[in-house]
Amino acid sequence: MGLGGESGENENGTAETKSNQPRGSIGQEDSSDERLSRQPSEASCYATEEEEEEARLQLGPKCSIKEHLEKDKDDESLRRWKEQLLGGVDVNSVGETLEPDVKILSLTILCPGRPDIVLQIPEDGDPKGVWFTLKEGTHYHLRFSIKVSNNIVSGLRYTNTVWKTGLKVDSSKEMLGTFSPQPEPYIHEMPEETTPSGYFARGSYAAKSRFVDDDNKCYLEINYTFGIQKEWVE
Repeated sequence: MGLGGESGENENGTAETKSNQPRGSIGQEDSSDERLSRQPSEASCYATEEEEEEARLQLGPKCSIKEHLEKDKDDESLRRWKEQLLGGVDVNSVGETLEPDVKILSLTILCPGRPDIVLQIPEDGDPKGVWFTLKEGTHYHLRFSIKVSNNIVSGLRYTNTVWKTGLKVDSSKEMLGTFSPQPEPYIHEMPEETTPSGYFARGSYAAKSRFVDDDNKCYLEINYTFGIQKEWVE
């Protein structure tokens, strides 16, 4: 969802955009007669998907949690690190499963002074109609509820791509971390961002959000639409 940044209109009626944070943002369209001063988005620092695939590290074979604990068990410092990572995992309950089971239970948009917007994930991953609408210039951050079972998921990250009127206007990526299995969901909150503002920022957007790990395994892909309006929709 990554909606950071502010935009307005200059005296010629064209849109000007200024980024408040280095991370990507939704709905930013830049056109100005003068040289743009906006900092490059975080997405521009990443390779394309094809380059990333080629450069991706070749990870070793997967191990079950029991195998992880058995390895290097004579190394006291490494053993303590593994115990800290795994926490109170019941080895007997997860058994010898190699593949982690990761479920994104919900996404929540938190805006100061407003009720939380809890977005339930449809079974097919694609919400119907407009999934949510935000007011322009709103400070907000995202909160994810993530359930991990069976095995450790390494390098889970969140990616988001946004289009407006068929044109790609933003792409961003955020590393969430490595998570071990546990009965309760993990709650992960993203840094605060700001929705853009101004005439050209308003309207409907199409977006795709994905949750992938170090093996490039995708646990959830959501294709959705959202809106930015001048005022809150009550």
